Amino acid sequence: MKLVYDVEERPPFRKNLIYAFQQLLAIIAATLLVPTLVNLGTKGATEVTMSQPAALFGAGVGTLIYVLCTQKKSPIFLGSSFAFINPLIGACTFGYLGIFLGAVFAGLVYVVIALIIAKVGTSWVDRLMPPVIIGPTVALIGLSLCGSAVSNLQSNAAGDYNLIAIVCGLFAFLTTIVVSVRGGKAVRMIPFIIGILAGYVLASVFTAIGYATGCDYLKIIDYTPLVKNFSPFTVKSLFAVPDFTFLGIFAHGTDALNGIAGVLQVLLLFGPVALVVFAEHIADHENLGSVIRRDLIRNPGLHRTLMGDGLGTIVGSFFGGCPNTSYGEAIGCVAISGDASISTIILTACLAMIFSFFSPFVAFVNTIPVCVIGGICIALYGFISVSGLRMIQTVDLNDNRNLYVVSVILVLGIGGLTLNLKYVQITSIATALIMGIIVNLLMHKGKSPEEEEEEQEKKYACDKDEKLF
Repeated sequence: MKLVYDVEERPPFRKNLIYAFQQLLAIIAATLLVPTLVNLGTKGATEVTMSQPAALFGAGVGTLIYVLCTQKKSPIFLGSSFAFINPLIGACTFGYLGIFLGAVFAGLVYVVIALIIAKVGTSWVDRLMPPVIIGPTVALIGLSLCGSAVSNLQSNAAGDYNLIAIVCGLFAFLTTIVVSVRGGKAVRMIPFIIGILAGYVLASVFTAIGYATGCDYLKIIDYTPLVKNFSPFTVKSLFAVPDFTFLGIFAHGTDALNGIAGVLQVLLLFGPVALVVFAEHIADHENLGSVIRRDLIRNPGLHRTLMGDGLGTIVGSFFGGCPNTSYGEAIGCVAISGDASISTIILTACLAMIFSFFSPFVAFVNTIPVCVIGGICIALYGFISVSGLRMIQTVDLNDNRNLYVVSVILVLGIGGLTLNLKYVQITSIATALIMGIIVNLLMHKGKSPEEEEEEQEKKYACDKDEKLF
């Protein structure tokens, strides 16, 4: 696709503010969901609770660190990582310091790998992860999220299956694609904002009818977060300092960590997961590179993207607690809008930090129906999948060796094969990627029968020519 704004280009400020707000809407639901799921996982078993606004602030800080480390060449937003939900739930028993230490360990894994790559180069990455590996893995990242999109699409405020919710979600999706394809130049740049607002308005109409008639089935939006935020109406209901992780450390101390034994347990919770997410980091940057037509693995370099991810996680978790990771939603937003400007990503990070103090904004985001988010994600996740499939076009699938590699990645990934070990769960994407690498190494070790036959024919032809002369 042709980019409207390339990485180094800067849109006019007013437009850029709108584009940044769109990026924020694309990533905010997932960023806020991680601390919510961690709190649900602990079920009040500990005093530790993770804060949504703090996670949003941490994501903004982490993104700014990443942008600096990558020399302003990689337009992607870092948000709360879903891969660390289980480790975070486990770390809550070790207090706020345990959560922060876990994120530090995760970030240090990236930093160490980045230093190694800076020393030995990335040629091993090319050998280990050629297009036949990266292509289906990128496609898998999008395809593996399809279940989440559909689940959200068909759910009402209570999380139950609801046909009206499906109508609202599909209306948001259809509005997005109509605006993106048929709209004028200005609105084509902000299809997600228009799509979300259109879905929200329609859901509000159904919800109003539901309250007026007493029909619960039509109540798609839960306005409770907004009501709580403005009852009673005070200055604090407008602005509040998020519950930062470092404040929790100062308030509750270090007793819950239980010394060196606790530190080692936290390391075992987070370290292995970080190694797994490393593979997804490569796939995400290959995906983004295909969108903006740049090789980010070489420029700014995998060592810089990993260093940015690692340091962004460490610094961001000091505020928000959640380890950060590159977001596919951000890549999808770049692909659909055509805005790859790094200035938009910087402004998005600044908005995330500012809005984390503005309570009504976080409350409003929590009222956006999940069905509307699901409808928008149809486009976002679809673009990620198609980006991966585009990479496979360069692969010769008439060669059975390549066919087996692509097959094992797609089947295991879509099938959802996970490996549950004692201290870590290897996700389906990571499992599929590992198996793809193993199969690729086995299949491409030596020469195929066809290549040996072709080589023999060439040798026979050369011998025949020599005899003639």
